[in-house]
Amino acid sequence: MSQKKRLNIIIKGIVQGVGFRPFIYKLSIKLDLKGIVINSGSGVIVEVEGNKYNLQSFLLKIHEEKPVISKIDIIKVITLEPVGYPTFEIKNSINDKKNVTVPPDLATCQDCLEEISDPNNRRYLYPFTNCTNCGSRYSIILGLPYDRSQTSINKFTMCKFCKEEYKDSLGKRFHSQVNFCPYCGPELKLLNNKGQILSYSLEALRQCINELKAGKIIAIKGLGGFQFITNARNINSVNKLRKYKNRPAKPFALMYSSLEAIRTDCQISLLEKELLISPQAPIVLLKRKTNNSLNCNIAPNNPYLGVMLSSTSLHYLLLKELNFPLIVTSGNINSEPICIEEGEAIQSLGPIADSFLVHDLPIIRPIDDSVVRIIQGRKAFIRCARGYAPISLMMNKQLYSNYKKFINIPNVLAVGSHTKNTVAILKNNQIFVSQHIGELSTLKTFESFKNTINSLKALYQFKPQIIVCDKHPDYVSSHFAKAQKLPLGKVQHHYAHVLSCMLDNQLKPPVLGIAWDGTGYGNDSTIWGGEFILVLNNYYERIAHFHPFKLPGGDKAIKDSKRSALGMLYEISNFKDNLELSFLKEFSKQELSLLQQMLSLNINTFLTTSVGRLFDGVAAILGICYENTFEGQSSMMLEHATISSETEDSYTYTIREKKYPYIVDWKPIIKEIIQDLLSKVPYGEISVKFHNTLAEIIVDIAKISQIKNILLTGGCFQNKYLTERVIFRLEQENLVPFFHKHIPSNDGGIALGQIIAEIIHK
Repeated sequence: MSQKKRLNIIIKGIVQGVGFRPFIYKLSIKLDLKGIVINSGSGVIVEVEGNKYNLQSFLLKIHEEKPVISKIDIIKVITLEPVGYPTFEIKNSINDKKNVTVPPDLATCQDCLEEISDPNNRRYLYPFTNCTNCGSRYSIILGLPYDRSQTSINKFTMCKFCKEEYKDSLGKRFHSQVNFCPYCGPELKLLNNKGQILSYSLEALRQCINELKAGKIIAIKGLGGFQFITNARNINSVNKLRKYKNRPAKPFALMYSSLEAIRTDCQISLLEKELLISPQAPIVLLKRKTNNSLNCNIAPNNPYLGVMLSSTSLHYLLLKELNFPLIVTSGNINSEPICIEEGEAIQSLGPIADSFLVHDLPIIRPIDDSVVRIIQGRKAFIRCARGYAPISLMMNKQLYSNYKKFINIPNVLAVGSHTKNTVAILKNNQIFVSQHIGELSTLKTFESFKNTINSLKALYQFKPQIIVCDKHPDYVSSHFAKAQKLPLGKVQHHYAHVLSCMLDNQLKPPVLGIAWDGTGYGNDSTIWGGEFILVLNNYYERIAHFHPFKLPGGDKAIKDSKRSALGMLYEISNFKDNLELSFLKEFSKQELSLLQQMLSLNINTFLTTSVGRLFDGVAAILGICYENTFEGQSSMMLEHATISSETEDSYTYTIREKKYPYIVDWKPIIKEIIQDLLSKVPYGEISVKFHNTLAEIIVDIAKISQIKNILLTGGCFQNKYLTERVIFRLEQENLVPFFHKHIPSNDGGIALGQIIAEIIHK
């Protein structure tokens, strides 16, 4: 009997645009195997034949030696009789069903950075250098399978040198779809803020460097869209950028030339270092050193800095000639998507930018920088975009085998939430979650939202059969969903939070979800945000929540933390008992009288159980933050106050346990906080005690529920101290805590939860 066999192998996951076919080719040659490898719309198809022992080794090494930036979700292997392949070849792609994961954009690799630093290399100082292992992917792709002809690079024809590299099976650009060089690739040009050309190529680069040294603000066309960049050590530049972007306090992200440069201003742990130098190169929140040389206006009253290394060859070349870090922030007007087209950028950003550094490589879709931080010893997303998006998650059949609906899942489009919007699609048991889109409060962001949906539909030949949206009466996404004339599912916001965390951790019911955030429309027409949600096989139940309080002025209270504090005081006492509190003095007598009338007469007030608003109120009572000039500012500053103190103490609270839902009464907490404040207890100690109390509340409700698996989800769990304290206390009580792995705990995960709700509960 012949020892030779043939294997037909289908590999799905992130296996296109990451050097997977060249890897399979080289591995086959090494093991003396014959056959073919093909990109298809559903993944990579391999036909390989040879000695059965070599084939066994081949299968093993696919997992052990695959490209670092690849990800295998599914591998199917069928054993067949050999057909006599003479060689091993990379064949042209086939255009079958579309279900492959689109590769994300990746930062320039070290090999390419060395090339552009080498005067003897033809790519010396070329700002668009990339290879099989790095560069643009998702931002330039037009269709699947991933081939040059299906990207915006197809406008550039490879020169003879690049063609030779493309065919060289031993080179790093073997079958690289994004291969080009100074002779055949994109070109830089520098424009003034009226759009007039000032210079080209290396001269444009040099002139831009000189303008940065002079403190100018440059709008640069980056990997996923335009960015503003300027000297982070120039106070005038920083202040000008803050003024024109209407961003008085929100921290700016910084880009440094090296790890050594970052260490002059920040502390870097081993895990943080790995994230900084990873192919994804996200913005990482780092603890700033007390003796850092940056002016405080980069991140006012903030012990953390958002820091990254260069994400493209262009950024690397700029920083190489500068002895200061750059502010790098999205090139947009507040609340709008980042610009991706030159004309649009000049019109929108011209009043802010002194010059524009642009190029002629079309960007198909806008992508912001990803933002992460280390919580409990691992990566936690604040924003998921460049380097990670789109996210692909497989539906585990074993987890959902009890649900009849799972047997025949329809194509589902989930349109996410109103803020921090992402969208998601479900096709063939696979979920694809888009990049961060933003807040759907402007026409341009809504257009970006629709474009992202259309882009996913086109990439995956996806036709939705059902649309799901947030259960909210006036969300833009809800109106969009209704307009599609398809069956419409509405999912309660906090339930979606819990389900997203459940799938993110590959869990199945029963679970207890702790869903804490700023705002979410509740089933009782009030504003939820301090929820304890029990998920069982056939239903979910809100088993507990925080005692509701009134927000005077409704949406105005989201930005005005003092109003949250006022609503809380209204629940516990007459204002006259607490006139010594500093935040009350921030109101005029007329304004305070009006707000008191609104509360007492219940005019233009909304009830809320939100822990996010509770954070706002405590921050205002302490005088730490009176106004949220950006989302979560008060909560962030209250978290930062914990750094200065250590205590195991907590405050008093009660849980009313007559029947579900139990009510967590926070009023004793606020009374004791006020007592501590008036007794001159340090803010830091009060903040730690407040956080500790929230953790104790979770432990108590978890014990009452008698559920083992506890899920932490919602924007409040971006708080490092709170999340780590809760995990510590739950583990002490022999409970099993989970928080998000692949998606943010904030509203960026809502679309994923909406899809799971459509599958398991109606």
